[in-house]
This record gives sequence, C-alpha cells and structure tokens, in this order.
Amino acid sequence: MDLGLKNKVAFVAASSQGLGRSVAYELAMEGANIIICGRNKENLGRTKKEIEKHTNKELLALAGDLSIPAEREQIIKSALEVFNTIDILVTNTGGPPTGKIEELKKEDWDQAYNNLLGSVVSLVTSFLPGMKQQKWGRIISITSMAVKQPINNLILSNSVRASVAGLMKTLANELAIYKITVNNVMPGYTETERLKELIENKPSFASAKSEIPLGRFGTPEEFAAAVTFLASERASYITGVSLAVDGGWTKGLF
Repeated sequence: MDLGLKNKVAFVAASSQGLGRSVAYELAMEGANIIICGRNKENLGRTKKEIEKHTNKELLALAGDLSIPAEREQIIKSALEVFNTIDILVTNTGGPPTGKIEELKKEDWDQAYNNLLGSVVSLVTSFLPGMKQQKWGRIISITSMAVKQPINNLILSNSVRASVAGLMKTLANELAIYKITVNNVMPGYTETERLKELIENKPSFASAKSEIPLGRFGTPEEFAAAVTFLASERASYITGVSLAVDGGWTKGLF
C-alpha cells in the first residue's frame, strides 16, 4: 500500500528514543524527510545514524528541550530554515513524574504544563501557517491511554494530557476547511524505557499485563505503524479521533 508520504516533511518531537524514535523510523521508511529532536545529544546522534543507515534518508537532528521556551523557539526556527513548510507534525513528550496530588509541588504542575501542553501549542502555532497555505497537513499528538481511563498515581499525566486531547479535538474542527487532519494517538503499556521506569518506581505496574486482553505489552513498532497511517494520504477522512493503541486495555465504549 502506497501511503503517499514520499518526500513529505515530518517533524517528530522527542524522537531520540522510545515511541518518537519508532515513529520517525517508520515515517522515514515510507520516504518522508524527517526532523528529529531530543535533549540528549548522544542519543539523538545515535538515532540519526541508525535511521539513516536503514532508510537511506538524511535526517535533520536538532538538540534541545521542548519544555524550555527559548530552546523550543530555536528548534522551531532551525527546522523552518531548512524546510519552509512542515507537512506532518507529531507532538510527543516524556512522561511527567508519578505521584498523588499531595506529593506534588507547584513546580511539578508548571513543568508538566510546559512539557505536555505548552510545547504542543508552540509547535502547532509555528508550523500551522505553512500547512494552511498549501491546504494540506497532518497534526498528530502522542498522549496516553490515561486520557480516556486515568491511571492511578499518574495525576499529572492524567490531567494535562487530557488538555492536549481537548486541544486536538478543537483543532480538528477548526482546521478541516484547510484539509488538515488532527488526531490524538493514545499508547497503552508499550515496551519503552518509560514503562521500565514506571515498573521500577512502582512494581505494581508490572501486573498491568494481566489486564490487557491481548495478554502482552505493545511494541514501539506497532504503535508507530498506527501513527504513520494517520499521517498518510490514505487517512485523509480521519480527523478528530483519539485512537487507543493499547491491546484492548481501555474498557470504555468510546
């Protein structure tokens, strides 16, 4: 199946490792030109080399922290200097700290906002003019299944990621006239460093596998396939959706 992604320009946030890396790799395999970014320069350089080796696509790698406004602005500026228009924006962030509300400080909430919501708003507003002008674009937000079914001990993620889902749904309605689709993808328990960290901090997370109808954790590659389809020409009539890629873990009807 030709997904129509050859030479499209895709910006994938937080893509030096984990789900972001897998999405960048999958999009590159489909022929897209990729911009990756991340805080860890060593991981970023390694990811750039690995993806280029397997896809024969040259990547633009930008180091920086998207939760810090000044660094975020520099990343956006650098991306637009190389590519005038970003066709596909995949927003993504690392998960905030675990904990109950009485264990968290105001600084934790401020950081969660800047990381999870503030970065998304900045990326969208910066890349949207080009999408509008060409009347084509894909905006895909990687959030969490916690948007639909909150997870114990993850109040920061449960709260702020839900705001991102609200933003995406609103944008889907506003931007449809420009042939820009906007969707939210909610990973379930997926075999990433983040999941390992959660299990180490709270061993009870390991028992989550028994709650998944498919009986296993997902792989980053499975998740990336769903995001890549939503970015494609084939998904041109899908917008405003929050898609769970969770092995059936979410129990709600919608």
